[in-house]
Amino acid sequence: MDDQVVVNWSDLPDEILPCIGKSLDASIDVLRFRSVCTSWRSSIPSSREISPCFPLPFPFTGSNGNPIDAFVSQSTFYRLEPSEKNPNPSAPSSSSPKGWLIKVEESETGQIRLLNPLSSLHTRFLPASFPKLINLLDFQAVEVSKAYKFQFSAGSPIYGVSKVVLYPNSAWTSAKDCMIFAIYYDGKLGSAKYGDQKWTLVDDDENSHYDDIIVYKGQFYVIDRLGIVSWIECSSLKLIQFFPPLCGLGTQKHLVESCGEFYVVDRYFNRERRGLRHLRENMNHNLCRYLVCPRTVDFKVYKLDQECGNWVMVQSLGDRVFFLGNDCSFSVSAREFGGGCKGNCIYFSDENDIGVFYLEDHVIGKIMAMAINTSVASLACEDGGLGPSKSITSNQSETVIPLGFLGKKLD
Repeated sequence: MDDQVVVNWSDLPDEILPCIGKSLDASIDVLRFRSVCTSWRSSIPSSREISPCFPLPFPFTGSNGNPIDAFVSQSTFYRLEPSEKNPNPSAPSSSSPKGWLIKVEESETGQIRLLNPLSSLHTRFLPASFPKLINLLDFQAVEVSKAYKFQFSAGSPIYGVSKVVLYPNSAWTSAKDCMIFAIYYDGKLGSAKYGDQKWTLVDDDENSHYDDIIVYKGQFYVIDRLGIVSWIECSSLKLIQFFPPLCGLGTQKHLVESCGEFYVVDRYFNRERRGLRHLRENMNHNLCRYLVCPRTVDFKVYKLDQECGNWVMVQSLGDRVFFLGNDCSFSVSAREFGGGCKGNCIYFSDENDIGVFYLEDHVIGKIMAMAINTSVASLACEDGGLGPSKSITSNQSETVIPLGFLGKKLD
């Protein structure tokens, strides 16, 4: 019989605990750290006491030039999977997907909502294999990405804002250190710091039209409709062109970071999309559903060769899966989810529809919705599940998508 060494983690020297805890960037990791034992919990403060508290008040100027009382809300993408030794009877069986991709939004009062990872629309469908109880002692939640959006104080979204990014934002950064950029009103790029009373237009060229913006290795990067990628010098708000323009002929361009590499996804529509956002703002909201919106027909993917300084067309993503959501783009590994999840594909949204694009043969598939009869799921609180849990009720929850059930290839 092999000798086993039992480690009592609560006996670690008190002076090294803060060093370990403050090396954690994700709030979920800080939560789990503080749940180990009393000494670990007291060694570092809760991330809620330091990091920005969302929804975060932020000024916004309407299309008529008048200021709007607005907030920036944050949602977080997690890969949720059962722990290796899971005693919870509500945990998934061996035939279930290995993990789920979930999108979580927490209100100012601490209420948890599950959102659709791609559309963020309010629906009430959950996959049958999704657990009825989520206790963080039995499940591992790994942060994948963060997404932001502008909304009115009542919670409704502000139309005309296509993308919002905020940085830095970790468990140890305060709101006063945050800088935010937004693409709004058909491609305008604006910037503000926390506490500013108005937005600054980064590019005042009336012909400029920006499609996407991301934070890559701690730096803001933006791409316009012509395929020109620029990084933003935050102190001066100057745009500095980043390598040669991408010669893509698509209608909309997305920026994606995957395994430390920089990608551009060029999307092709079946018709011109410009101007629909202005139509949507000027029409009665109930009539928006009747707008004939462009449909995605193809994608092309380009990767930046940072040594040669040029763009290379990608024929395969391998194990990676790209997500192009309404408020965030990111990638995950298909192997980490199992359940029939395939790599080398792109999940995307067309207005309120969700599709999957297979890069191998350029075929577009449709999403299969899976319902669940249960109406309540719970997320254990910070003290390791010993106290009252945070619950998600059916009239507040949105779709939780397991990657293994997302797409079905069309024949």
